[in-house]
Amino acid sequence: MPGSRTGRPPVQRAVRRPATTGPPRDNPVRRLYTRLQRAWDRPLTAYYLILGGSLLITVLGLVMVYSASQITALQMSLPGSYFFRKQLLAAVIGAGLLFAASRMPVKLHRALAYPILAGAVFMMALVQVPGIGVAVNGNQNWIALGGSFQIQPSEFGKLALVLWGADLIARKQDKKLLNQWKHMLVPLVPVAFMLLGLIMLGGDMGTAIILSAILFGLLWLAGAPTRLFVGVLSVAGLIGLLLIKTSANRMARLQCLGATEPRSGAVDCWQAVHGIYALASGGIFGSGLGASVEKWGQLPEAHTDFIFAVTGEELGLAGTLSVLALFAALGYAGIRVAGRTEDPFVRYAAGGVTTWITAQAVINIGAVLGLLPIAGVPLPLFSYGGSALLPTMFAIGLLIAFARDEPAARAALSVRQPRFGRKRAGGAVRDRGPRRWNTMRRRASAARSSGER
Repeated sequence: MPGSRTGRPPVQRAVRRPATTGPPRDNPVRRLYTRLQRAWDRPLTAYYLILGGSLLITVLGLVMVYSASQITALQMSLPGSYFFRKQLLAAVIGAGLLFAASRMPVKLHRALAYPILAGAVFMMALVQVPGIGVAVNGNQNWIALGGSFQIQPSEFGKLALVLWGADLIARKQDKKLLNQWKHMLVPLVPVAFMLLGLIMLGGDMGTAIILSAILFGLLWLAGAPTRLFVGVLSVAGLIGLLLIKTSANRMARLQCLGATEPRSGAVDCWQAVHGIYALASGGIFGSGLGASVEKWGQLPEAHTDFIFAVTGEELGLAGTLSVLALFAALGYAGIRVAGRTEDPFVRYAAGGVTTWITAQAVINIGAVLGLLPIAGVPLPLFSYGGSALLPTMFAIGLLIAFARDEPAARAALSVRQPRFGRKRAGGAVRDRGPRRWNTMRRRASAARSSGER
């Protein structure tokens, strides 16, 4: 080999090999994220979340009502399963309402809006009639039905406002009237204030807050301008502040925020503090089902307003986070149904129901955690109370019906494997020829056609 000009041997350079592109590394986190994203985007995701989430919350609520109410029932000289049996009866009736609402067409839901509103207003007015209305814990918002059964009409007022308000705004949107502020407010806001006035005559501030949240949710979904929204919110805030200032009980509830002792000065914070005690003593996995200590007379309303505290004590942080996850899934599914539909009524009704359930859950859990004042509202689908359970389950049926009515969900449900005798996606049974199992008939027909005997 010839040398270089300097007399040195040439430098041998290494031959570069072509880069080989192997298969990409399998990232388990990315694969899990992709699978979850595909699962969220499926047409029936909202349907299954609403149905499964509401069922799990109701069943877990029945278990906790049975556990939390035994001591209260025994102290009242009643059987230990007294409150559980009443709640189970309400859940069975509510399941029938849920099924009926989930099978109703949208037109029938809209047709029921005015009768439900008229019935709710009539019953809420009857509460103030002496001899008919019954006061419970200082609030006269109940009607005695005979025996131990009572009904709270204001709970049905929530459902009435959702259905009637959604139908009203949808009709005005079809007529293109929502761009005028007077059509945005009238008659929605006056009717809502009438319901609020009937509720506040009985002194139930908690239910009034939930009803106000539904009203603001409907206005938000209808696209109310910011100045109009702020104006209505300011008026409601001033009225609420006046009602709080004029009530010593409501002022005391505000002073119990963040309290760590049962008595803070001249204010009795027994219930709020013992709710924190119950949550703190639960730990990660709780003391065990039925092993709560606070329900033995220390924690008032253990099976109603403060059932979340007993859940934290018996099932621990794992149990409370499970309940929060179920409510979060239910809220996400409701928002998804409201966001994907093209029907204005479905959008407003689904948004109103989601606002109702989410706001009530936040207010109840926030009060138990000591972050919000005690408003006296039950945890939806979870706390004891048939008057609250029945309209809530009907509202869940509305969400299920709306989730089934989506075009993609309807198509996905139509191609599922049918049962015997039902139509398939390709047409009726008679259009698809004879069944495979009917071989003897086919053979007999073939034999007759070929002349066999």
